[in-house]
Amino acid sequence: MIIPALDLIDGKVVRLHQGDYGQQRDYGSDPLPRLQSYQQQGAEMLHLVDLTGAKDPSRRQLSLLKTLLSGVSVPVQIGGGIRSRADVEALLEAGASRVVVGSTAVKNPDEVASWFSAFGAQRIVLALDVRIDGSNRKEVAISGWQEAGGVTLEEVIARFTPLGLQHVLCTDISRDGTLQGSNVSLYQEISARFPQVAFQSSGGIGSLADIAALRGGGARGVIVGRALLENKFTVSEAIACWQNA
Repeated sequence: MIIPALDLIDGKVVRLHQGDYGQQRDYGSDPLPRLQSYQQQGAEMLHLVDLTGAKDPSRRQLSLLKTLLSGVSVPVQIGGGIRSRADVEALLEAGASRVVVGSTAVKNPDEVASWFSAFGAQRIVLALDVRIDGSNRKEVAISGWQEAGGVTLEEVIARFTPLGLQHVLCTDISRDGTLQGSNVSLYQEISARFPQVAFQSSGGIGSLADIAALRGGGARGVIVGRALLENKFTVSEAIACWQNA
């Protein structure tokens, strides 16, 4: 499915270039009308990233997130600085359908493993951002891409597969925010290795052709952010392309 995404800092819709808070584009202070428009155009899932909370969990935009979640009726997955069981509980109680967990799954896998038991594998999305070297080693980056995680994409997925892992949001960092297209071969390769996992592609979608290229290529969901904000195409057009490609 097509999954429209918004990144939020202090109530504003923004985009960071490859995770750099110093390279921020603002797209207005109207996240709810945007989400409602995405839903009206046929989106069956939405994705939110609390970048304020990612930088400082004590400043998580929980009241804003509750407002946004109550303003739409489709499922919403939310990420951004999820470090504790309490963080997961707070977002689920606020109405999130799934919680997106990134660096903590690498830094403290035993703790995250306990969340699978506590909340159910269907409520947890692992967000794994990778840098791929010339030998095709997929190193997971953590802490807003500032650190190397010391493990590969395959190793992290294998760690959580016995727990019933269902959802992985995978980003090729080199493509994020570039509108240069997705790394189709990455999703083909990783979904063939872990067919039981529903992979969401993230990063690089700039045109309907980029969406068409992913169809049947391993990803079961496509995160689309900047391209929608910059009117490269509409959600309706993206859904039609995904269904018909």
